[in-house]
This record gives sequence, C-alpha cells and structure tokens, in this order.
Amino acid sequence: MGWRGFLQFRHFVSRSAGRRVTWPGPLLLACALLGPPGCARQSSQQAEDSETSGRIQVMSVPEARALMAREIATFVHAYPAARIELLTGTSREAVTSLLEGRVDLVVLTRELEPEERTVNVKGGLELTGYRFARDAICVIVNPANPVEHLASDQLKGIYLGTITDWSEVGGRRGRIEPVVPAPETDLMASFQQRVLGGEPPTAPAFRAANDSATVARVLATPGAIGFVSMASATGDARTLAISALTGLPYVDVDAEKVYRGDYPLTRFCNLYARSDGPKLANGLITWVSSIDGQRLVHEAGLVPTAVPVRFARRSPMLGSH
Repeated sequence: MGWRGFLQFRHFVSRSAGRRVTWPGPLLLACALLGPPGCARQSSQQAEDSETSGRIQVMSVPEARALMAREIATFVHAYPAARIELLTGTSREAVTSLLEGRVDLVVLTRELEPEERTVNVKGGLELTGYRFARDAICVIVNPANPVEHLASDQLKGIYLGTITDWSEVGGRRGRIEPVVPAPETDLMASFQQRVLGGEPPTAPAFRAANDSATVARVLATPGAIGFVSMASATGDARTLAISALTGLPYVDVDAEKVYRGDYPLTRFCNLYARSDGPKLANGLITWVSSIDGQRLVHEAGLVPTAVPVRFARRSPMLGSH
C-alpha cells in the first residue's frame, strides 16, 4: 500500500515519558523509558514488584503475539530483573483469565464486548485499557475484479447473504464468494462489531485459518472477497476503498487516514490490566507506549497511537535523492 515510505520515525516527539494519550493511566519514572544505560543496571537490583522488576504473565491473542513477543524481549533486555511469561489465547480466554487473576495483562485487537464490561463492573473489579496501535480491517478482492469500492452496508449484505452477485454492487455478473477468518479471532469479532451490527456472518463462506490463507484464497478465486489486517494487505490482492454508508465518500486505506480515523474500518489494539495489579504490568504498558515500543508497532505494519506522528509525502514531481 506504499505507506511505510512516508511514515518517518525521526519526526516522533515524546511529550512526556510513558504518557498514554488515549486512556488515563499512571505516569511512570522517566528513567524506565529514556534514562541512560546505567538505569537498567540499577533497576535489576530493585525489589520485586516494581515497574522494571518482578514477575507477570501476559496473554495475547494470536494476531498480536509476534508484536508482543518483540515488545517483551526488548523490555527484558533493558530490564533483566523483569520476568515476563507470554501466553496465547483467544480474546475471551484472555479477558476471563485477567478477571480471575490468572494473568496480569492481556493484549486484544478488539474492544471489550458489552458483557465483558458488565462482568467487570458487577465483579467490583477495575480494568484499565490502553490503546497502543491502530489497525485497519482491509477488504480485499481478486486483482481481476473491476469493483474498486464498497459501502459498509453493501459489505454487510454480502456477508449476511442478501447480496450474492457482483453485478449488484457495480461489478461483472458472477457469484460472490465470501472468505471469513475463524470465528474466535479478534478480526472476526471486530468485523461483526463494525460491519454486521454484532451479528455473525450467515452467507455461505470459505473459512480461512489466518490472514495468509485469506489472501491465498482470494488470489485463487476470481469471485472471492475477504478481509485481513492492515499488515497483511500488502500483496497482490487488491484492497477496496470503503465508505461508512452508501452515498458517503469512499476512503482508501493508508496509514495517515487510519491514524486520523478517517478510514471507516479502523480498529485499535488494546492492553488491559487490573488497576490493582503488579507494577511491572504498568511498566510494560509504558514501554509499549514509548517511542521505542511504538517503533516496533510501526515495524509490525500497524500505526502508532501513543506517540505523535507526522506524515511526510514526497511530491511525485520530485525525484529521489
């Protein structure tokens, strides 16, 4: 999609160390993020249960595991007194484990469901959420498909089975063949929240094991349509522009539009922790929200959300130097 060339990390400015710009949270020691190398040596001698030492368990959904593994590795390299175990589970398993105190921090690529928020309130627990990255649900089709854009309500009709032929949405006559991810994935949950009004898809569909399988199916099937994470929409499958509703402008996917929230199917990656949980969980959250942590977000193909970003576009009239 060509956005990585104009997202320049040298333009990042940290307004305050560990500041989480979206949801409230404690400010941590600047030394934990931006201090000299000696800080890491000093922190390794700190008592247990500090922002840079102790032991916690983190559960991540599969979609975010690779990114979180890199975040944890860089944190532990800087602060070797930290012991962090990374587990993998569905978002429902992660939230349940957090509420029951079996893990200390969870990583989701969707928002909490209403019933999860209800359990949180009724149980007398306080969960704090931190948005650390923006992603996009990218709708992809076969390169030979002439359709260039869809409205969100048309997309809903396709996946609920009320729109079954490409000619109904401005394409050539031919059967639409939806592709869906596994129902327990956050991508599917986000799509249901944002497009299907909370309903599961009811159109006959091919189930893909992951984003790579979705892309492969779409490339092999002229009438197929699927949706993947922004990081996976970089191959030969064509990405459609989307409008929030029929009659509204269509918006292409690029990092700047995702960052501003202009793209209708923008979603957030979230960290959730108990407010009374270990201090080390807050230390890791602050690391992920720092410039170094957000650089890893960018390298994973997502859009940073916890630090200011400036987008620089080169004019097509200018040559490269």
